[in-house]
Amino acid sequence: MLTVLGKASSINVRKVLWTCAELHISFEREDWGTGFRQTDTPEFLSLNPNGLVPVIKDDDFVLWESNSIIRYLASRYAGEALYPADPIKRARIDQWLDWQASDLNRSWSYAFLGLVRKSAAHQVPGEISASLAGWTRHMGILEGQLDATRAFVAGEHFSLADIPIGLSVNRWFSTPFEHPRFAAVSSYFDRLADSTGFAAYCKNGTP
Repeated sequence: MLTVLGKASSINVRKVLWTCAELHISFEREDWGTGFRQTDTPEFLSLNPNGLVPVIKDDDFVLWESNSIIRYLASRYAGEALYPADPIKRARIDQWLDWQASDLNRSWSYAFLGLVRKSAAHQVPGEISASLAGWTRHMGILEGQLDATRAFVAGEHFSLADIPIGLSVNRWFSTPFEHPRFAAVSSYFDRLADSTGFAAYCKNGTP
């Protein structure tokens, strides 16, 4: 049995849960993180020295880092429809997975923490404005890609890359500021509604 450690509201935990839904993987989930069991304990740090969720335990195998986890699940549980073995198709998916985890996430972090989480440490107006500008620039990159594919982020079909990207788009629309009009992104988000895990793990009221 696969066990997922992490609270269900976490965007990174939801990547894993959405992937499980698409691949029809049964799992048990344990609540860890803010408001639940603490991740700075020796018990949790023995699983992930970074003290972050999610972590999975698949029998005796332990893995952390959300995008690594979803790659593993697709490889382990017959997920070639989401993560093809063909090296070119897989590389294109990996490109967008890595972009989401690094460039896109880094751009929205300050603004999201300030505007949605109301973090006292993220209330400098100039920093919020700079974060929103960077976030908008990266969403413009996504808009260009989706305008080219007219479908999903890595091409014609829904893939593993659309899970973290979809969650980031949900966060974009859920953050209160004046959004520029990105028609391709809006249409893409509508298309994601046809996926198995979208309602439960993406557009579920949690940014």
